[in-house]
Amino acid sequence: MDSTATDPFDTARFEAGRNRLASLAYRLLGSAVDAEDAVQDAYLHWQAADRQHIRVPEAWLTKVVTNLCLDRLRSAQARRERTAGAWLPEPLLDGDPMLGPADTFEQRESVSLAVLKLMERLSPTERAVYVLREAFSYGHAEIAEILDISESASQQHLHRARQRVTAARRRGAEVDRAAARRIVEEFLTAASSGRTERLVALLTDDATAISDGAGLAEKLLRYDTPQRVAAIARAGFKPTPAKRRLVGGTPAIHYALVNGSPAIVTVVGDRVVGSVTFDIVGGKIATVRGIAAPARLTRLTEAWRRQDGTAGAPLVARW
Repeated sequence: MDSTATDPFDTARFEAGRNRLASLAYRLLGSAVDAEDAVQDAYLHWQAADRQHIRVPEAWLTKVVTNLCLDRLRSAQARRERTAGAWLPEPLLDGDPMLGPADTFEQRESVSLAVLKLMERLSPTERAVYVLREAFSYGHAEIAEILDISESASQQHLHRARQRVTAARRRGAEVDRAAARRIVEEFLTAASSGRTERLVALLTDDATAISDGAGLAEKLLRYDTPQRVAAIARAGFKPTPAKRRLVGGTPAIHYALVNGSPAIVTVVGDRVVGSVTFDIVGGKIATVRGIAAPARLTRLTEAWRRQDGTAGAPLVARW
């Protein structure tokens, strides 16, 4: 029998680890679409390999997926896209298997939009070491084997990665979910009613907002004072016929958790047309991220549809 032929047992073995591999790829790439492509490419490698000589399939597949992701991060196209100032991570609805593992605070934080964006400051190798260590608890000997580097190099890469992420991160303790929802609801009420003073009071003194401009802007739109954040929130949440035409109908606004963070999800029918996530520090909103480019919302929409009516009553039924 051809040792590279596909058989049900080997296919099942790969499928059993698919979610873990996709989660690894998503953390490395920040894109669900690219992560799925990387995992599918790994499956083709798995089919073509002489599997009789693969002693530890999980380790072999981890190495293949990691290096496929590194190839993508190092590509000229990826560098152009990510340095052009128009890149944001793809948001995922909580419960998506691509967000696992999520047993510890560090694992949950490593998949937040804030940390995924901060990891753009790292070299591809630093990013891989950081993810393998922080999210998947690999030892330095294992990381060295995966990346074909020395253990001491792995330790140095991790040290630099932690320094760079920590220096830029606005870290606070995990926010109580009920308190987070209350803050977001207050934000939505104040923005919808045009209460600028109340909006400013809900924001930290150094609050920022980032928007992808629904994919229509060449670069991300940034607002860097509480007053400017309040102004853009007030303008953004004011319903108009033009906005309804842009999204293709009259949306409902729901509260949700996206990448572990409190969020507002705007839905027309069963299609997500916008996601606004919030970083909350010390009981106030520190960062607002608005994502409305359709290409970044495909998987979130698929997950929303799978909820099959269990999302709960919207905060705003007809916006």
